[in-house]
Amino acid sequence: MTLRVVIADDEDLIRTGLRIIIDSEPGMTVVGEASDGAEALAVVRRERPDVVLMDVRMPAVDGIRATERLLALDEPPKVLVVTTFENDDYVYDALRAGASGFLLKRTRPDDLVQAVRLVAAGDSLLFPAAIRALAGRRSRAGSPEKVPGIDRLTEREGDVLRLMTKGLSNQEIAAELVVSQETVKTHVGNVLAKLGARDRTQAVIAAYESGFVSPG
Repeated sequence: MTLRVVIADDEDLIRTGLRIIIDSEPGMTVVGEASDGAEALAVVRRERPDVVLMDVRMPAVDGIRATERLLALDEPPKVLVVTTFENDDYVYDALRAGASGFLLKRTRPDDLVQAVRLVAAGDSLLFPAAIRALAGRRSRAGSPEKVPGIDRLTEREGDVLRLMTKGLSNQEIAAELVVSQETVKTHVGNVLAKLGARDRTQAVIAAYESGFVSPG
């Protein structure tokens, strides 16, 4: 099955470069482009892509609000943020809104393609150090937030969440806790359900914002 991709960026050169990379890859095709968030929403409704490559800083409707609106659709696409700076607070807000991860615009083409395939398959693209740094800046600016469900985690689910914040895979978590991968998968599912998190990235952000894990 061919993965359908929409590119949203206000720079023509960036959109052209991303289109060339995606269209040159077997099993992927760009089905639409947008120069701001409002246009992206219209294109997604028309083309129904699997993945949206979303710039966060765009005129009119930025990538954060566009991500929120896209993920409120009945059959939302996966959103992968493409940004110039990894320490951009806009990136953090887009991840909070439900984006599956982010890439820098200087990312190598092969890594971009791999990331699109990853999020299309339902995985999140997690960069623990970058998210921890962004969360640390937010935590220093205010007190911890109340995150529903965080106090309902069992001790073992809490252990799993802490290891998730370090970017460990299910296999690595299983080795760390000396349990099966199937058991870890169950715990991860329970963590996401209790936190109301769309994916691992949102769960990690919830862990930091609630003070369950310190980003310091």
